Amino acid sequence: MKFRKVLTIPLFVVALTTAVFADHVAVDYDHAANFNQVKTYSWSEVHTANSIWDDRVKDAVDKELAAKGWTQVASGGDVALVAVEKTSIHQQYDTFYDGFGGWRWRGMGESTTTVDNYKVGTLIVSMFEGNSKQLIWRGTSSSDLSGNPEKNTKKLDKDVQKMFKNFPPKG
Repeated sequence: MKFRKVLTIPLFVVALTTAVFADHVAVDYDHAANFNQVKTYSWSEVHTANSIWDDRVKDAVDKELAAKGWTQVASGGDVALVAVEKTSIHQQYDTFYDGFGGWRWRGMGESTTTVDNYKVGTLIVSMFEGNSKQLIWRGTSSSDLSGNPEKNTKKLDKDVQKMFKNFPPKG
């Protein structure tokens, strides 16, 4: 029984840490939209905090839509695409207790709290019906970012793949 408690606590801490840094992808769409009739798209806008990423975002989305049989046209596509990226700083607080009895006897020792800042990037890709300009599909992806552009590009590609995994929606 004592061994189980000792093992459970570290596993719980690992599970919490993993959840904080996990990528999150979500998709929603207009259930009345007929995606079977859509075959072309045009880019309306791509806005990222760093203009170097504009082409990376476009390339990642273009690759997934081409794999689904869609064709990009310069203007006047069946749908118009908008991609917006934002970054934010998140904080994680970690408190460690030392002294007599470990974590159970907090009054008998000292505690140390550290703050870890990390950057989270969120990409929002929206599809608007070409004529009415009504929103018909939206995908969002949030991931922790590193200081390594190559690693972040791989994360972008992976998250966009997840975003379009079940695309087009089966109405």
